[in-house]
Amino acid sequence: MPCYAFEGRIPVVHPTSFLHPLASLIGDVIVGPGCYIGPAASLRGDFGRILVTGDASVQDGCVLHGSAEQDCVVGRGATIGHAAVLHGCVIGENVLVGIGATVLDAAEIGDDCLVAAQTLVRGGQRFAPRGLIAGNPARLLRLLGAEEVTWRNDGDGEYQRLARRSLAGLVPCAPLPEPEPDRKRNEGNARPVRLGRGRKD
Repeated sequence: MPCYAFEGRIPVVHPTSFLHPLASLIGDVIVGPGCYIGPAASLRGDFGRILVTGDASVQDGCVLHGSAEQDCVVGRGATIGHAAVLHGCVIGENVLVGIGATVLDAAEIGDDCLVAAQTLVRGGQRFAPRGLIAGNPARLLRLLGAEEVTWRNDGDGEYQRLARRSLAGLVPCAPLPEPEPDRKRNEGNARPVRLGRGRKD
C-alpha cells in the first residue's frame, strides 16, 4: 500500500483497522482500532497531524489534510462519505459527513451531527451536537431526533463490520470473463436513509 514516512514521521495503523492497498498515508497519520480506510483515500500528514480515532470510516476518494495551526481529527465512530474533504478541522464522535462535503480549517462539528452531501462548512464554523447541517455555506437546519441518531449509529456499525469483513475477506484476484450463473447480490445490512421532519425525543 502507498505508505510514506515524511521527515522521520511514519504513519501508524492499528492492526484491527483495514487500510485498502490503494489508500495513501503520508507522514504524521494515526489510525486507531477498528477503522476502515477505503480505496483512493488520501491522508496526508505533512502539515499537522491526521488522527482517525477508533471505529471510524474514511470512504473512497476522501482527502484528509491538516494545517500548521490545526490537526485534522476524526472522532470515534464517525463516517466520512465518499469524496469528502476534511482540512484542518475537528469531526466529533458518531458524525456522518456526507458524500462530497467539504469541512475547512478550524471548523468543528459536534458529536452525532449529520453533514449533508455537498455541504461546504467554512473555516471556523462550529456546530453543536446532533445538528442536521447543509448548504453552501453550511447552516444548521434543525436538531436530529433520537430515532435519527440511532439510524446514524447503525450506519457506523455497518462500516465497522466492513473493516472486519475486509480484513478477513478481501483478496487480490483476476476478473472472471462472465458472471457465475448463481451469482448472488451482496446487499450488506445497511438501512436506507429516512430523515424525519423534526425531533422525536
